[in-house]
Amino acid sequence: MIRLDCRQHSNWLERALEALELHGCCVVEGVLHSQLLEELRSAMYRAQERITIEVGRERLERAGEIGILRLMLKFEPVFFRLLELPEVLALIDKTLSPTGVLHLQNGFIVPSLDAGATPKLFQNSLHRDFPRYLNGYLASVNTFFAIDCFRANNGGTILLPGSHQRAVTPSAVFSESNGQAVECEAGAMVVFDSTLWHAAGINVSGRDRLGINQQFTRPWIKQQIDYVRALGDESIRAQPPRTQQLLGWYTRVVTSLDEYYQAEDQRLYLRGQG
Repeated sequence: MIRLDCRQHSNWLERALEALELHGCCVVEGVLHSQLLEELRSAMYRAQERITIEVGRERLERAGEIGILRLMLKFEPVFFRLLELPEVLALIDKTLSPTGVLHLQNGFIVPSLDAGATPKLFQNSLHRDFPRYLNGYLASVNTFFAIDCFRANNGGTILLPGSHQRAVTPSAVFSESNGQAVECEAGAMVVFDSTLWHAAGINVSGRDRLGINQQFTRPWIKQQIDYVRALGDESIRAQPPRTQQLLGWYTRVVTSLDEYYQAEDQRLYLRGQG
């Protein structure tokens, strides 16, 4: 797997784009600094508590997930900063165009369980985050942040390099022989084409493993969560213009004739968004 360091390689973006096209993935080290990592770790546990209170433990367990945190932006504003990182913005601009939007931002607090105790779920089964083959058209890209170091024994994400942009499902033999557990330091950004087959690994390390996955798509693709409605106008307006755009503020769907017949600069879906 191609590994780059944005602190040392001035051409990291060009090399990452090449790796994305050829292999479907790469690791970019050094994107998040130590202070931000500590803020994110603490915020993830606080968000987990708030989500449990709002949704209820029973409903969360019924969803068949382990440690997934959705809509963290609602509870902890530090997660907006992941939408302002120059490395993320540069990647989106060169892959999806400057009008790409956030499809999802999910946190993962993956607990350590005894060997054989982890149930078989969607997240630890091979899957694609964008399960559609569009004849090679790149419609979705992931930036997955290692908040803790990723290792094979703590469930570092398993990727199948070269399995992206294909209409066929990888065979069990291919997957077993070609799957690679991502190993990287905290602060790294794992970049992959969202059609790449991957799975969460199994954590038997004795401690939680934290990560944050962001998936970006072309603006005409529906988001997993309508972030504008979920966060509210006041919260969105408080963000920088580019963050507003990423959250879907410029590609809202009208709900009335009054909203439809607005002056061009007041329209919910602005011109030129794709």
